[in-house]
Amino acid sequence: MTHILAIDQGTTSSRAIVFDGEMKIRSSAQEELPQRFPDSGWVEHDPGDLWSTTAGTCRAAIEKAGLGPDDIAAIGITNQRETVVVWDKATGEPIYNAIVWQDRRTADYCRKLRDAGHDKMITAKTGLLADPYFSGTKLKWILDHVEGSRARAKNGELLFGTVDSFLIWKLTGGAAHVTDATNAARTSLYDIHKGRWSTSICELFDIPLQMLPEGKDCAADFGTTRPDLFGRPIPILGVAGDQQAATIGQACFEPGMLKSTYGTGCFALLNTGETAVASHNRLLTTIAYQLDGKPTYALEGSIFVAGAVVQWLRDGLKIIRDAAETQPLAEQADPNQNVVLVPAFVGLGAPYWNAECRGAVFGLTRNSGPEEYAKAALESVGYQTRDLLEAMQADWQGSGARATLRVDGGMSASDWAMQFLSDVIDAPVDRPQVLETTALGAAWLAGQRAGIYPDQADFAKGWALERQFSPQMDAGDRSAKYAAWKRAVDATLRF
Repeated sequence: MTHILAIDQGTTSSRAIVFDGEMKIRSSAQEELPQRFPDSGWVEHDPGDLWSTTAGTCRAAIEKAGLGPDDIAAIGITNQRETVVVWDKATGEPIYNAIVWQDRRTADYCRKLRDAGHDKMITAKTGLLADPYFSGTKLKWILDHVEGSRARAKNGELLFGTVDSFLIWKLTGGAAHVTDATNAARTSLYDIHKGRWSTSICELFDIPLQMLPEGKDCAADFGTTRPDLFGRPIPILGVAGDQQAATIGQACFEPGMLKSTYGTGCFALLNTGETAVASHNRLLTTIAYQLDGKPTYALEGSIFVAGAVVQWLRDGLKIIRDAAETQPLAEQADPNQNVVLVPAFVGLGAPYWNAECRGAVFGLTRNSGPEEYAKAALESVGYQTRDLLEAMQADWQGSGARATLRVDGGMSASDWAMQFLSDVIDAPVDRPQVLETTALGAAWLAGQRAGIYPDQADFAKGWALERQFSPQMDAGDRSAKYAAWKRAVDATLRF
């Protein structure tokens, strides 16, 4: 048994990747995951889709690899964070759709929390803000709006989980109700300093503690799969939220190391070691990973819309048919136009944290067309990343003024986007040979727990650079373009 099955359940798709004993990809399978938008700012998944696409891609990946169940030593799971599922403990049936991390329906409640001064207590315990992004207020919304659900939860009839917990429950046939420290840390219900659920916050939200999962290290025994799923029980030995898994996959194990993942959203994490650095610039203090009972902390900046802006070009404006068309369009854009797109489709994340503002485009001329929109879309990701990095540098001097940024995720494959990113942040951008760093991180957690992958130090030595992008933009141009971005954001926030 020398292979690891990594489950990567994301916002827009579910994937399964089989890694061999050398941590190389043997096979993969992917299935798109439908999203539902029942109201303005609302985003949901059918939990049945979460499960069916995960189970289906797992079986497909094992089959494509030409392997049998006896070849799989363990399973590692990484998942979209903050997304909420509540299900019946007896039947496993969800009582409502999964409310996705992008969903903003609890903005009014979060405003009331801030007005009442509760946000300071929430931030002190969890490192997070009183914002709809996080799981706690989503869970409260379900208990408030699904008739009889709070009483059932208090009677021990309902369970709550982020996507990892729900998948483990399904994979184990209801034998395990667990999560890991990184996913727990994103709920706004978990005290990251004491390593346990916060009784005071659960009481504030009126959430029964008995419906919450047991928290574990990222590499731990999370249960074994039902024998009928894959032909034999397979242990689940690694779990981490997607951005933390990418941090692990990028081998950002030393304080000061920095990675940014470009998927549906963009998430930059800065390893701060044993110190939970309190942000003064509206970043998040979170757990990067937890091994052997010891948490390693990080500062995180979260951008809600990165790759999703390219999806908008495709599905909303219909000016492209495939994401790969964005780069050649951007290369053809008129250099004399400075179109700025603020993709606040579901509000703005760090460091602005405004749930109510919506997207805007500035600088349009009569000649603006698909090329300028494509360029502005890719540039918006670079600008938002600079916002995060400047906040990190202000919060923690150990981050350095020009720390190299390790990148991954779908958009990192675009040379144009990564070169602009390097230009606008005025720092090197390193792209690894293995772009599937999120799945790799989950696989390594499970594989080293199973005894077939190297320890942390040797894993870090194996990180390999594919290409480094260095700043080439004139300093004056960089300053002017970023100033235009800041003006556009200011106008968007004021609208």
